[in-house]
Amino acid sequence: MTMRNRTSRLSGFYKLGRDERLAEIQAVCGLDEAGVEALKNSSALPFDLLDRLVENAIGGFTVPVGIATNMIVDGRDVLIPMATEESSVIAAVGNTARQCRDTGGFTTSISGTEMIAQIQMVKLTDPWAARAKILEKKAEIAEICDGCDPILVKLGGGFRDLEVRIIDGQTGPMVVVHIIVDTKDAMGANAVNTMAEKLAPSLAGWTGGQHHLRILSNLADRRVARARAVWRADDIGGADVVEGIVMAADFADCDPYRAATHNKGIMNGVSALTLATGNDTRAIEAGAHAFAARTGRYRSLS
Repeated sequence: MTMRNRTSRLSGFYKLGRDERLAEIQAVCGLDEAGVEALKNSSALPFDLLDRLVENAIGGFTVPVGIATNMIVDGRDVLIPMATEESSVIAAVGNTARQCRDTGGFTTSISGTEMIAQIQMVKLTDPWAARAKILEKKAEIAEICDGCDPILVKLGGGFRDLEVRIIDGQTGPMVVVHIIVDTKDAMGANAVNTMAEKLAPSLAGWTGGQHHLRILSNLADRRVARARAVWRADDIGGADVVEGIVMAADFADCDPYRAATHNKGIMNGVSALTLATGNDTRAIEAGAHAFAARTGRYRSLS
């Protein structure tokens, strides 16, 4: 929205009701009545709900939800909901799924259900001594972490391991503590963040340093989901098409400029499913692209 000789400093905007906010935006940006009405009617959700979900709400944004058909996943026929504004994505998924039905469809696997919480320790006189002290306290750390979520422990999850890294940053050396937590079927952000918050003061007391950031990592490299499928060459256009796919895949793995576009195509499907099921698309995107760069060079996800 372009402003007409006004400032973006709208004091008290959050206190206004919807109509008052829209009137303010109309005055500042020069919206016509059609634009205001479009914002008023932009969501099927009640405005009171929108206003509780985000700050300074003025409307909603609808994304089409479609169904990818023809899918066999781990031996079961399933329908996949996908929320996306991009045409052809859902059709492409359904078409490729149809082409591999006779070979069993898709088979999935997961490397585990562990998440990582990071605790950043700074202003340490001896980072290596601090690292050794923290590792000595592993049993106490496990007890502190599991005490934060007894229900998770009862379900078979909880603290699993400890990693302590020393990083030389521009602000000086820091000790970064990783607590590895099995969160089972949960994404686990609340669980691991609570553990990190609870543990941080103890780390400061043991090491004489200061705790700073205490939060999960979205690079979930202990929780890698994979999917595999087999297509017959004749079903996808023959040997020339297969050769073209192989060469394109090689290009993506060798060149980060191509890898970025290649991975965007992969995330077309992943993010659409993530959004349609009400999950955090930004967390999934960040984790995927960080994983693609885990070797020190940005590469293909496939």
